[in-house]
Amino acid sequence: MSFGLTPKHKEQIYLDGFTSQEYLALFLDTAEKLGWDIRYKSQFGFIAVAGSGRFSARFKVTAIIENTLATITSESTGSEMYDMNRNKKNVESFLQVMDSLKQISTPASLLQQYATRLPELVPPEMDSLIQPPPTGAQKLAQVFSIFIPRNDYFITPLLIDLNILVFGLMVLSEAGFIAPTTQSLIAWGANYTPLTLGGEWWRLFTNFFIHIGIMHLLLNMYALLFIGILLEPRLGKLKFALAYLLTGLAGSLASLYWHDIILSAGASGAIFGMYGVFLAMLTTNFIEKSERKPLLTSIGIFVLYNLANGMKGNIDNAAHVGGLVTGLIIGYAFYPALRQPKSANLNYGIPVLVMLLCITTSFMVFRKLPNDVAQYETKMKSFSQHEEAALAFYKLPQDASRRTRLAALREQGIPNWKANITIMQQIEALHLPATLKTQADTLLEYPTIVWPPIIYYAKPLAKIQALTMIP
Repeated sequence: MSFGLTPKHKEQIYLDGFTSQEYLALFLDTAEKLGWDIRYKSQFGFIAVAGSGRFSARFKVTAIIENTLATITSESTGSEMYDMNRNKKNVESFLQVMDSLKQISTPASLLQQYATRLPELVPPEMDSLIQPPPTGAQKLAQVFSIFIPRNDYFITPLLIDLNILVFGLMVLSEAGFIAPTTQSLIAWGANYTPLTLGGEWWRLFTNFFIHIGIMHLLLNMYALLFIGILLEPRLGKLKFALAYLLTGLAGSLASLYWHDIILSAGASGAIFGMYGVFLAMLTTNFIEKSERKPLLTSIGIFVLYNLANGMKGNIDNAAHVGGLVTGLIIGYAFYPALRQPKSANLNYGIPVLVMLLCITTSFMVFRKLPNDVAQYETKMKSFSQHEEAALAFYKLPQDASRRTRLAALREQGIPNWKANITIMQQIEALHLPATLKTQADTLLEYPTIVWPPIIYYAKPLAKIQALTMIP
């Protein structure tokens, strides 16, 4: 079973006494018998497409004759990771039919066929099949072509370019190439619970355009490239871009809902969403049945592996699940429009309806999410302000009189400390993560540390309160 971005199978055969012209005639006759679409014919071979139908599995079959050796190669064209041995079966079918034709053909008849086909064959000086291998510069240009928008591959490279650009700007701002700091991630727009729920809603979108280090970026961009090549030509630019943004939004909200406090960044929620869209399509009749099985296998393995890997910790699996589930829903919602590509009402109306429903639902969920952590941070700022005012008592000159010290307690110490006791009681009622809960519990014991010096000047507390009434 072949594996890779473009699975292929290759076999070489000897001409067994036949001339290259005779073998070429035999090759072309075999491809036609198999019903392949021969796209390119030259004096040294051909290129054909095996498979039919807009959404059926297709394979590029190349035959090249060099001296006394011929090479037959079948290669997947759907960017599938597994081909279920179909490339091998293509080559085997070709060789079987060719052998049967060889038994009933004579050298004279094959040469006659070659002479008849000669006018339609590309001459050697223009034959791309025998051109020298691409240079380093040409190979480099092919690599960089993944970043250039074109026809049915337009939104995907734009998203890849944008993610790389943002990461580059982060690195230039000294955010960190391998592991950006928490402060830099927050500054660049990470999904941070207190700030996102505290009014900075735009973090729901910006967080899936920034990444936590170069490896995080590379893994996500590889996954985006793979699904973009498969999905964008089928969805079209508008639906693909809309699905990416909406599933990314859903992933961000799922993170906030699942975690008490989260600092999350990365495109994986949106990418899982696109895999969800494609999984939905693979369970319908939109894609030819023969193509569904290998795609379901490769996509299913990717999703299950990454979900399992996300359970190890330090990975925001909530965003993955949120994006995936939303992607499934969007994929099914788009199905009627995809089945009728010429219907403007469906192809514009359904995306608009999906967008409105997702945004409305997201707004309602966002408004209902508790922001206890943000309340905690606000109350802690207030606590610090009251504490500083209350502890002004300790900054009095050493020669300050007892009356001065009692006046400080009456006017600043006791009122501000009472305010802090109220704040601590309010904090105790909040739903907080374990670390913050421990911190809050420690604060409740704080007065036992601060009060002894105060009690030194006036005991007990009731006496302090009475003395503070001195005019």
